[in-house]
Amino acid sequence: MRKTGTARKGTGNLFLRSSGKRFPVPFLALVLLSLRAVFALTTAPAVYSAEVDSIIHPASAQYMIEAMDRADAGNARLLVFTLRTPGGLVDSTRDIITHMLAAKTPIAIWVGPSGTRAASAGFILTMAADVAAMAPGTNIGAAHPVNGSGQTMDDTMAKKAAEDVAAYVRSLAAGRHRNVELAEQAVNQSKAFSEQEALNASPPLIDLIAADVPDLLEKLEGRTVTRFDGRTVVLHTSKVPVVSVEMSTRQRILSAVAHPNVAYLLLTLGTLGLTVELWSPGAVLPGVAGGLCLLLAFFALQILPVNFAGLLLLLFGLVLLALEVKVTSFGLLTAGGVISLIFGSMMLFDSTAPELQLSLGVVVPVVLGFTAVAVFLVRLGLTAQRRPAVTGMEGMLSEVGEAITAVEPGTPGRVRVHGEIWRALSGDRLQPGDHVRITNVEGLTLTVRKE
Repeated sequence: MRKTGTARKGTGNLFLRSSGKRFPVPFLALVLLSLRAVFALTTAPAVYSAEVDSIIHPASAQYMIEAMDRADAGNARLLVFTLRTPGGLVDSTRDIITHMLAAKTPIAIWVGPSGTRAASAGFILTMAADVAAMAPGTNIGAAHPVNGSGQTMDDTMAKKAAEDVAAYVRSLAAGRHRNVELAEQAVNQSKAFSEQEALNASPPLIDLIAADVPDLLEKLEGRTVTRFDGRTVVLHTSKVPVVSVEMSTRQRILSAVAHPNVAYLLLTLGTLGLTVELWSPGAVLPGVAGGLCLLLAFFALQILPVNFAGLLLLLFGLVLLALEVKVTSFGLLTAGGVISLIFGSMMLFDSTAPELQLSLGVVVPVVLGFTAVAVFLVRLGLTAQRRPAVTGMEGMLSEVGEAITAVEPGTPGRVRVHGEIWRALSGDRLQPGDHVRITNVEGLTLTVRKE
């Protein structure tokens, strides 16, 4: 068997020879140790980090659940959710918390960075986490439930919904040894708390204040955490690799769609596309694009707090603008459509949260754009109506022809118009070759006068 390498003594250094090249043994040992260190870093338990900056809805819930599954599969030491949200759906919040309580990996929620908040559903998620932390200058709370349609619930239904969520939050706060009374006030009285108020309460609502995620990991080093089932875990999070969990492309698209401004644009564009398809049947592209936009808009409207009165006003305004093209109203339908669009846009989303309200920077250009399109189409229609007819019986009036037979008053003759021979009556005496102008058409008989 042929040897691929031999050792040689020389000046005190040990070499390996292979294919005519010589490598010092210390160099190879250093390479092997580096590879081993890299392999150890890639296989050692790490801290997983995920960022939630959206409304809590099915798309964000799926993202958080998948992050927890990845952390469990990777034997992570901790999963940190950076949370900033105005709230969301109670059902999606319950799905996340159910998975959170059953997760093998401890879960930490850090509300940050400074200047952000975790309101409503975000407060409930914070109460359910193994570790609840906030950045300076943040707040949590205001978790009173509201109707998903944006309309006011009657007293009985409002009380039932509030009591149901309050009981749920009390259970979570008690299981995490947090302030049950303040947690209940956040639901029933819509109270919100700054980071200092939450930490200094007795017992506290949160566990600590951290400037950022690295600061949070340093402060959690060696900390004993009690899981919801009573087990205790000692966290070792200092100087460990952090694995970022990103949203998938599908989740990013769905999360972006579930935004008031995006949903508003999709709704108006979808309606416009279907309207264009009805104006010009067979165009295909406007109908397909309009239908897709409307389906995405309906997905978003299912999540957002929609006021149905505003939605109906918006659709009514679009219908009025569409009718202006078909019905001559001298601008009345356009004016009514614009007013309906403006009021419908202002009323479409019923929420006090700025993140759940339409921006005037979106509403004004959309309304003006639709108005400009409607005015342009109306002008085209009016211009077409003012033009004389060029087809049919009306198109024959005032046309010039030529007599091909003699025509006496009261006696019909023959004239040629547009290359066609017609029966003609005239009050003038006409000779063959005289030019005539048509003054009336009755059936296949023309009334003419000498030109």
